[in-house]
Amino acid sequence: MTSEELKKLEATLWQTADTLRANSDLKSTEYSTPVLGLIFLKFADNKYSLHEAEINSEFKKLKTTRRERPIHEIAIEKCGFYLPPEARYDYLLNLPEKEDIAKALKTAMQLIEEYKPELKDTLPQDEYFRLVRKPEYRGIPKQLLKNFADIPKTASGDMFGQIYEYFLGKFAMAEGQGGGEFFTPRSVVRLMVEIIEPHNGTVFDPACGSGGMFVQSLQFIEARKAPGEDAGLFVYGAEKTLETVKLAKMNIAVNGLRGDIRQANTYYEDVHGSFGKFDYVLTNPPFNVDDVNLSRVEGDRRFNTYGIPRNKGKARDKGAVTVPNANYLWINLFATSLKPNGRAALVMANSASDARHSEADIRKNLIENNLIYGMLTLPSNMFYTVTLPATLWFFDKDKKDDRILFIDARNIFTQIDRAHREFSKEQILNIAVISRLHRGNRRAFVDLVDGYFADGFTRLMEHRPQLATVAERVVAFLKAHNGKNMPDFGPVLKDADNLLKAFADYRKSADVAAPGINIDIANTAQRKLAETIAPFFALLHELLKEVDRKVRHIEKEQSKNKDLKTLKTELEALHREAKAAEYFFTHISWLQERFPEATYEDATGLCKLASMDEVREQEYSLNPGRYVGVVIEEDGKTEEEFFEEMLALNAELETLNAEARDLEAVIGKNIRLIAGEE
Repeated sequence: MTSEELKKLEATLWQTADTLRANSDLKSTEYSTPVLGLIFLKFADNKYSLHEAEINSEFKKLKTTRRERPIHEIAIEKCGFYLPPEARYDYLLNLPEKEDIAKALKTAMQLIEEYKPELKDTLPQDEYFRLVRKPEYRGIPKQLLKNFADIPKTASGDMFGQIYEYFLGKFAMAEGQGGGEFFTPRSVVRLMVEIIEPHNGTVFDPACGSGGMFVQSLQFIEARKAPGEDAGLFVYGAEKTLETVKLAKMNIAVNGLRGDIRQANTYYEDVHGSFGKFDYVLTNPPFNVDDVNLSRVEGDRRFNTYGIPRNKGKARDKGAVTVPNANYLWINLFATSLKPNGRAALVMANSASDARHSEADIRKNLIENNLIYGMLTLPSNMFYTVTLPATLWFFDKDKKDDRILFIDARNIFTQIDRAHREFSKEQILNIAVISRLHRGNRRAFVDLVDGYFADGFTRLMEHRPQLATVAERVVAFLKAHNGKNMPDFGPVLKDADNLLKAFADYRKSADVAAPGINIDIANTAQRKLAETIAPFFALLHELLKEVDRKVRHIEKEQSKNKDLKTLKTELEALHREAKAAEYFFTHISWLQERFPEATYEDATGLCKLASMDEVREQEYSLNPGRYVGVVIEEDGKTEEEFFEEMLALNAELETLNAEARDLEAVIGKNIRLIAGEE
């Protein structure tokens, strides 16, 4: 789903909430249940329609033969579930107003559960009757069906997590923050998955929420497996809240995942027998929980293998003693749940990286047992419902050395609105390739750079004819209106052609896709090509600025000129296209500046591979900021120039302060005049 489609869906969700607020007696915290049921139905219908022709063809082909099979068996084999006619979205949408649509929705949900036993007692059913308890509410189910009828068939992924997160952010923030719980943004989950690189096997999330970790794991595997190959993934989840368990079951069902999601309080229930069982653990547990009963967890090997967090001193009533903070219960659980070659990624409060007392002892044991693969500090404001800063922890029970990779990503983000940030797709890949270089996967680096070249030059190739056309119109327009100092587009057009030829030559001489490509040769070719790009865009931007200045000058005299307005529109489009093409090349520069030899190396302010001795020197702190350092930006000024600028700024400040005092006196005098005191 594109960002535009998601914004449209969020607007629809807001409209839906308005409908429920005005025409039902549901509380705001209850809006999500009936809405998510309808969205599940729409997504299931979208997915089913993609397989429908194949299902019907197979059914007709086998009909009246000895191999004849019921259509629901074929559908489950091809699609993962079966939708009878009465459960199709369009059927429900087109029911007449006089029909009992709440009853029809319940029937549809029952039919889906009948053919998909894993969803038994999961889908909302009687909730739709709550929408029509009064005669004047009768039209609500129909209106809700209309609201979501336009969700595109291409929409996929962890949409349930996104939508549930949206509802929490807008209507149920208290629910989302209770006990330190909140839902993980897709870009953070994707980064976690990109770094631990699940391939197949079992994935465990002991605080699974809406199941987003599972969906992102599947998408990672699907993107890399051979056509027709089974993803080979089975997911295990536990979640304390029944409604969220149902949501996770819907999420994995509509995404074609096999799994076992159960309601459980993970502190006290081990419903999956987790000790040493899983290939991968991915989770975002509740932070800073302080009411877990110590006596109920201290004898559990899931939590005590590396030490139990305890309060200092002794308590008289042992049965009432709680752990000071459950963060390290979770951290222990992730370490003990892994198989001997397992990997884990988890979100944790920043404070855990430097926690003291018994928690420091546990952290020391984990480090000395060589379980910590890496630590990554996230930017602030990455979560919908909380601003709490967080760190990603990575475990690897099959580490090849005892060093720990520290990454400080606090300054890598894309601002999506005033209060929220996310990682772009490219930022995720750039951060993840640091880990791959550390693992010795240099091929991943040159492949990533090659992909950016392909994307950037594709945009440039598409942009080249537009550049020539606009150049011709600009020159003709300016000639007609002033005819002096005409901008020369010739060098830019020639450079664009040379760049496209250079890219074609690079692709021939350094075939990065070739299985046996020499990484050093490929990297050298990439760096040589990259050196030619910045001068081209510098020249292009300077030329466009010159044209803008000339156009603005004419605009002052001829603001209503239609040709001028058309030209301005074309120039704006040209600016956008230039930035869109340049965008991919900026990521190449970012990577090559930090890893010029296509090998891992420490980058000040970004990453540091710390030895065990260095970690011991820091008293076993796992705070990346202690290791990576800070980049001091050079401004190019001499000491004399710096002090001269400071003095000038100070003089300006004194002038502004004097003006402010004068204004204050005038305002005071005017107020006294109005009040008749002068």
